[in-house]
Amino acid sequence: MKIADMNWMQVEERAASDDRCILPIGSVEQHAYLSLATDMILAEKVAADAAEPLGIPVFPAVPYGLASSFAAFPGTLTLSLATYVRVIRDLLDGIHRSGFRRILVVNGHGGNIPAMTVISEWLNAHPDTSVKFHDWWRAPKTMAKVQEIDPAASHASWMENFPWTRTGDPRQPTTSKPCIDFAALARVDAGRKRGLLGDGNYHGLYQRPDEDMLAIWDVAVKETRDLLENNWH
Repeated sequence: MKIADMNWMQVEERAASDDRCILPIGSVEQHAYLSLATDMILAEKVAADAAEPLGIPVFPAVPYGLASSFAAFPGTLTLSLATYVRVIRDLLDGIHRSGFRRILVVNGHGGNIPAMTVISEWLNAHPDTSVKFHDWWRAPKTMAKVQEIDPAASHASWMENFPWTRTGDPRQPTTSKPCIDFAALARVDAGRKRGLLGDGNYHGLYQRPDEDMLAIWDVAVKETRDLLENNWH
């Protein structure tokens, strides 16, 4: 159940009877030929699909994250670390004030990992609350399915190319991109990173058949739903 489809009275009633909710967090950043909002789209959709049969409220995805590595790519928007820390803390405060005490944060962007530290600090001041942080795409069962299909999978490659992350751009390479030099990427600024990355794909094919993608999605939704249903305390 999306918060966007609820009013405040419904939220109050829901939190009083079931204190679980989901906060998806993403990023607006280059994804080669895919949508700049890929991380936001996927985090929000896997959260909504997992929560739907349970009626658990899903807050709108936080679109912006920590994407300084891609700042030289047009369309990429990144928050500073200091700003991001405050955003996550403020959102948790608001969710807590709304009555929710079991919060699943569904993350769609690897760069957002500092949110885990914010959550850890926040929980020390809110011992009545449990928060789970879920990197949906690299959760054990989901990543195992990705590796089973094709181990050459990374940022902006086929593993993020779902029907709902594609753009209208007809350019879609059919070749497999060699793996980038991760060590070289880590030691340079955003401008030089863009030069090393080219179109932005880290390595692997750009697209695989939809049946492969839907098989991964089915695992991801079930794995996310399991987190909602089990092991909160």
